[in-house]
Amino acid sequence: MKIIETENKVSVNGSTWKGKLIAVEGLDGSGKSTQVYLLKKWLEYQNIKVFFTEWNSSVIVKSATSKGKKRKLLTPTTFSLIHATDFADRYERQIRSLLKGGYIVLADRYFYTAFVRDVTRGCHKDWVRNLYSFAQAPDITLFFDVPLSVALDRILAGRPQLKYFEAGMDMNFSSDKDESFRIFQGKIYQQYQQLLKEEKFTVIDASLSIEEQQQQLRSIVSSQIDLEHYKKRTSIWREP
Repeated sequence: MKIIETENKVSVNGSTWKGKLIAVEGLDGSGKSTQVYLLKKWLEYQNIKVFFTEWNSSVIVKSATSKGKKRKLLTPTTFSLIHATDFADRYERQIRSLLKGGYIVLADRYFYTAFVRDVTRGCHKDWVRNLYSFAQAPDITLFFDVPLSVALDRILAGRPQLKYFEAGMDMNFSSDKDESFRIFQGKIYQQYQQLLKEEKFTVIDASLSIEEQQQQLRSIVSSQIDLEHYKKRTSIWREP
């Protein structure tokens, strides 16, 4: 893999793998998870070789992450490293091998999520970039852009209680969880806006209806990827 070093960009490029990687990014409450799920079902319906992976889901690392969060043991650096470990495990066991095998991999959050969150928590940008320098940049990155107030209202209305780290309480923005969450998400949104200037993100207006967003996604994917190439091949066996 060839790593292209740049002063500003997060991306790693240069893969010749057969598969394609599509990542979705956005604030909590942007609706990206719903959209990538619908995209997955649409691709499966067409008999496309597709695999879905989501943030912070490594079976090996998950218990350690949960314990660290529950006991509030994670500093910004250890928080960053444990999520990088989770990502690396999924990358090695799932993402890379499936891309080599010719699959379309859908990632609900990719290393950009680590970048905006870790930098917001005070980690140095270059340090975070280097931490994820082993990972292939997505072929398509979709950013679901929604007004901060809308995303916040969706989350706060749908969850009875925010978790400690989710609300950014470790950063001492506010003693009130809801207010801390608003400040934390606002700072994350600012980091995303900076990434939009540096990276080749395709922006989706997440304030549109679910149907309109999904049509946009399908159009983007169909225009940039030869889906016919990724259909499962079935052999027909005939008796002699």
